[in-house]
Amino acid sequence: MIETVKQKEAKSFDKLKSDFNLKNIMQSPKLEKVTLSVGVGKIKDDKRKVELIIDRLTKISGQKPVIVKAKKSIATFKAREGDISGLKVTLRGKRMYEFLDKYINISIPRTKDFRGVNLKSVDGMGNLTMGIKEHIIFPETGDEEIRDIFGLSVTINTTAKDAKLAKAFLAEIGVPFKKEEAK
Repeated sequence: MIETVKQKEAKSFDKLKSDFNLKNIMQSPKLEKVTLSVGVGKIKDDKRKVELIIDRLTKISGQKPVIVKAKKSIATFKAREGDISGLKVTLRGKRMYEFLDKYINISIPRTKDFRGVNLKSVDGMGNLTMGIKEHIIFPETGDEEIRDIFGLSVTINTTAKDAKLAKAFLAEIGVPFKKEEAK
C-alpha cells in the first residue's frame, strides 16, 4: 500500500532530527496549507470562461474558489479597481492532504516532459511554489473538456524556518525534486 503524505509527514521527524539537530518533535516542519491560484488576465470580461475556470478549480480542489478583485486601478495593466484579477483556493486539513496525495502521486507524473521540481522553487521562508502550464494533468478534468486549457500555480506552505530544512522535509513527504547533476 502507498504511504500517504500525512503518514510521511508524521515519520519525517525521525529522519530529519540528526541532519538538522532537531531535539523536539515540535521543531519538525509541518504542512500549513496549499494554495491554488489562477490569474484571469485578458479573459476577465468573458464571463463564460471565468465560470469555466471556477468549475474546473472546484473539481480539482473539492472547494469553491474565491474571486480576487483588483484593489486599485493600474492604467499600464488596464486594470480597474474591482475588476476580477484571479481566483484562488486555500486548502487546509483533510482536503490539503487528499489534494497533495493526488498531486504528487498522480498529477505530477502525468505532466508532459516532467523531470522533477526545481530546487530553486523553494523560497527562504520554507514554501514551495510550482507553476502548472495545463490544468488537464488532474484526473478530474475529463478528455472532453480540453478546449479551454489554463495554467495555475500551486503553493505548498510549511512551518520550516529556512529553505534547506524545507527542501529536506518536502523531499521526505514525496515531492519529486530534480536530481542534482555532477558538474
